[in-house]
Order: sequence, then C-alpha cells, then structure tokens
Amino acid sequence: MGTYGDLIIMLLAGGLFIAWLFRSFHRWLHEPASVNRLKLGKGGALAADDENIILLEQAGYEVSSGKHLVPIPIKLNDVPLGKGSRLYIDYIAEKDNCTYIVKTARDRMPIDWTPSGVRDRLLVYSLLLPECEGVLFVDAKEKLIRKITFHISE
Repeated sequence: MGTYGDLIIMLLAGGLFIAWLFRSFHRWLHEPASVNRLKLGKGGALAADDENIILLEQAGYEVSSGKHLVPIPIKLNDVPLGKGSRLYIDYIAEKDNCTYIVKTARDRMPIDWTPSGVRDRLLVYSLLLPECEGVLFVDAKEKLIRKITFHISE
C-alpha cells in the first residue's frame, strides 16, 4: 500500500473533517439567535392505574413520559424575584408520529373554554415545546380528550 495508501487515508480523513466542519457551521448559521430549546428528561414515573393514562391509551395515544417540572427563574429590575416560578407538564403522549403535551383537568382550576381562556392557560405550553403538534387537555371525570392547536399567523 505504501505512500499512496497513507495519502488516500489522509485525504479521506481530511474530507470527512471538512464535511463535518461545514455541516456544523451551516447548522449554527441557520439557527435563530434566540433559540433556547427546552430538552425534557425522562419525566416522572407512570402509574398503571392512572385514569388519565388509561383514557389516553383507549383513544390510541401512547404516553411516553410522566410529569415534568420546568423551572422558570424570574428577575425584576435585574434582581431575582423569589425562587422564580415553574410550569408542570403532566404527560407527553404520541400518536401517528405526532407528539403532544398533556395537561389534565383540575377541580380547583377550571378552564374557561373561550379563545382567550384557552390562550391564557395553554398557549405557554405550545410555545415552550414548538416541536409538539399541540396540547391535549384530558378530563378523566367526563371521559373527554380535547386537542388544542395554536397557529400563530404572521
């Protein structure tokens, strides 16, 4: 193989390095500057007897992870405001290669089913994870699943 073999290997390695460098630069160049994508971990454990999970599975959804806590530090005039706040995502579910954020109904926090009421309560979840298709609102008492999607027009 001699000197030609070494030359071929060096050219191949150099070509792969240049392709990797170009791809990294291209991805960095086309990513919006303000993108801070939230990456969810595994989430909480799923209980087999949870009526919300059973209702979702009966409707054809696959629940892939349990409760997620998203901490939100808040500053007021550059001073931390207490310990900040947090958002809870009850479940992540999938159906037909689409991922959905799941929120469950709460007795002490009923939702107002008007456009502004839905926006105020659920839009934040859709903006938090833009790669999800929408939000599923599950009411196990009424055996009801509502799929909410938001389309922000330009």
